[in-house]
Amino acid sequence: MKKNLVKIFQPLLVATVVLCCASASWAGGGKAYPLGAEDFLSGMVPPPGYYFLNYAYYYNADDMADNSGDDIPVFDEATVAADVLRFIWISDKQIAGGFYGQHLFIPYLDVDVDFKSPVGSKGKKHYSDEGLPYIIYSPFILSWHLMEGKFHLVTSLCDIYIPTGNDDKGNLANVSRNFWGFEPVLAMTWLPTDKIAMSLKLMYDFYSSQDDYATPLGDVDRDPGQEFHFDYSVSYALTPALRLGINGYYYQQTTDDDFDKDDYVNSPLLGLGVPMSQVTGAFNDEEEARSRVFAIGPGIWYNHKNMFFSLKSQYESHAKTMTEGYNVWFKFTYAF
Repeated sequence: MKKNLVKIFQPLLVATVVLCCASASWAGGGKAYPLGAEDFLSGMVPPPGYYFLNYAYYYNADDMADNSGDDIPVFDEATVAADVLRFIWISDKQIAGGFYGQHLFIPYLDVDVDFKSPVGSKGKKHYSDEGLPYIIYSPFILSWHLMEGKFHLVTSLCDIYIPTGNDDKGNLANVSRNFWGFEPVLAMTWLPTDKIAMSLKLMYDFYSSQDDYATPLGDVDRDPGQEFHFDYSVSYALTPALRLGINGYYYQQTTDDDFDKDDYVNSPLLGLGVPMSQVTGAFNDEEEARSRVFAIGPGIWYNHKNMFFSLKSQYESHAKTMTEGYNVWFKFTYAF
């Protein structure tokens, strides 16, 4: 009976909720960056000035993949709605030929998850939460415009994910964070012709330790694994103000999570008499499970005077230790 209990709960560990800003992705890594946020002309930073961006987002998934990519019956449905405010300042000062700037993100999330059976230290089937998970700030951005305007490059030395607290322990839909993220960024846009644009945004994430990480097996301290991911876009200009294209993202966890099993807390299995050695074995298996997902979908971009609009949808596939669903993004940019 005890072994059967572990077999029941062990696959659920991969469904541990680690919601990032506007991304419903479970299991390993820190999942800080909102996968697929950037698309059309993402490496083409505007000229010196002040800019405001608003990202509206919806995500839905009812599939979950294990470490082999096979579906597992974890939950009925997971949804995320988000609104993200972004403020950009680009100065007229140059360093190494690039324009210096800064940016700040303020995201707000609403998360709802329905599991097929009671899980987690709270023993519930339904979890929900909403609020401000963190703010994202970069004090050092440089942007270049090269090859007579055909190639554009931008780098953020480090986007810093600053937790806002208010951590809801044991909540598998918890949006709050109690750990920091650090993300170097490099983005580029190439225009081989007057109509075609190809963009790529590359990122690599590091994280601090996380206390009381909520899993269906209970709460446990951990060191989240590192991650590599990129957003991409290829578009065609029907007119100077209107573009159509395809866009998406790829995500790969690159190092293992590290669970502090010696300081394990709130285990529903221990309360049922399952030996700690079996629970530890479940965590050991999941430490080596690295998340992965790919997404692609259509998009449209429009420019009117000092305003820019984009609408896109992205469909996920080839997931491992991740949810697999779809999203819809709407982005508005205003140049002051």
